[in-house]
Amino acid sequence: MKAYRLLTEEDTSAFCHKVTEALSKGWELYGSPSYAFDASTGKMRCAQAVIKEADGEYDPEVKLGGL
Repeated sequence: MKAYRLLTEEDTSAFCHKVTEALSKGWELYGSPSYAFDASTGKMRCAQAVIKEADGEYDPEVKLGGL
C-alpha cells in the first residue's frame, strides 16, 4: 500500500523537524511545500505532503505516523 500524509505546522523550526523526522522514518517528499497565512492565528503555516510504501492493505484505522 502507498501511504500519504500532509504534514503541517506553524512556520518555525518545529515544521522542519517534523518533516526531517518523517524522512528519517522512510517517508519521501511528495510535491512542493506550501506556505500560507493563517488569519485566525495571525501566523504563517507550512505544509508538505509525504508518501511511503508500506506493507499490508489500507485500513482507515491505521495510524499513518506509526508507519
